[in-house]
Amino acid sequence: MAFSPVVLFVYNRPWHTKQTVEALQKNKLAEESELFIYSDAAKNGAAEQAVSEVRDYIGSVDGCKSVTIIEREKNWGLADSIIDGVTTIINQYGRVIVLEDDLVTSPYFLKFMNDALDTYKGVENIYSITGFSFSSRFMRFPRDFDDDVYLNIRPMSWSWGTWKSEWEGVDWDVLDFNDFIASLKKTDQFNQGGTDLTKMLKMQMNGQLDSWYIRWTYDAFKKGKLTVYPRVSFINNVGHDNTGVHCGIDHENIYSHTELNLTSIKVKKKLVLNNAVVSNFNRAFNLSVIAKIKRLIKRVLKYAKIF
Repeated sequence: MAFSPVVLFVYNRPWHTKQTVEALQKNKLAEESELFIYSDAAKNGAAEQAVSEVRDYIGSVDGCKSVTIIEREKNWGLADSIIDGVTTIINQYGRVIVLEDDLVTSPYFLKFMNDALDTYKGVENIYSITGFSFSSRFMRFPRDFDDDVYLNIRPMSWSWGTWKSEWEGVDWDVLDFNDFIASLKKTDQFNQGGTDLTKMLKMQMNGQLDSWYIRWTYDAFKKGKLTVYPRVSFINNVGHDNTGVHCGIDHENIYSHTELNLTSIKVKKKLVLNNAVVSNFNRAFNLSVIAKIKRLIKRVLKYAKIF
């Protein structure tokens, strides 16, 4: 049986990269999985030392069926690097599992992802799979909801997998943006996946943001497709320590998990979108946004006291 290739994108965070790789090496299917590591070049002189440290480390990585390292000769940025890297690998293998350099996986992450990619391949309304879910401290489920997996309108970038059939049709230029943004009905519908989505897409098209994720999410919305989430997360996001480009400090441990020892879950093929679950996911997501705002306010107040 052939397992999905794993594509890891790294940049200038040596410690985080090491946490991600060491956890991946402990996965039950690591020795049967091909690993491709894309290392972006430094954007400026300030990043050169850290990028060099990351490259020195990944040069010694083993524990997988094979390890292929792609070192960018110039800085691509995360969006272009992911679009190009995923396209290259998915065209060769037909499907892919994607990680970034701050995602610590459960030993059973690869098993879940491969099981789900097998189960939902060709299912008309399924767009992607993720191994992430919010901590049970923040994510609530209805009492009568007993499935191990659930559907969500919003795809997830903190670990994901998809198939060539879904990836190759993405309109990265968002050619219909003007029609979309002029329609209140469409923007409201898009925001059912999260109140930040239309704003993010608008920022992308105005050149204020460079995100592969918002364009990918918009593509799923246009096609009316959904993402499969595990009820209990297989991912611990350790990047919210103020070292990432888009991440602050996760003092509330919204993205951290102690539930990573789950050995397996039942991947149910026939799933129905549960509106209560979607609402609870959005609530958990909004808690994370509120936490970021609180952190920003604290920084501003601290800065004001200094001056």
